[in-house]
Amino acid sequence: MTKTSRSKQNGRVSMPVPDPEVVAQARRRQFSAAYKRQIVAQADACTAPGEIGALLRREGLYSSHLSNWRRQLATLGDRRRGRPAEPLAVENAQLRRENARLRRELEKTQLIVDAQKKLAEVLGLMGENEAERNENG
Repeated sequence: MTKTSRSKQNGRVSMPVPDPEVVAQARRRQFSAAYKRQIVAQADACTAPGEIGALLRREGLYSSHLSNWRRQLATLGDRRRGRPAEPLAVENAQLRRENARLRRELEKTQLIVDAQKKLAEVLGLMGENEAERNENG
């Protein structure tokens, strides 16, 4: 809320004073894996009716948290998604990448060798022309 001052100084009404209270931005909560395991273990240990609800209220959680965390803990060992790759396919892909890299290097090397040959021809011609000039001159 803003406050306004009604006092007049030099015939002027003072400007409203801004409220110094900062409104916090809502942030999504993040729970560690250890906390999730602890809460799931406590929920699994509950036997009497209403104990799980009391646990969730005490921790400020929803039942969907509990069900999602149970699902996550069940699939914790399956870190990789998708079908497992066959060893030969992995090796084949690796060899193809290496082959492509070596082909690129070979092309670069061939360009350098061709340039060196052309340079040697030009220098060789110049060397012959200079030799002819020395003989004639």
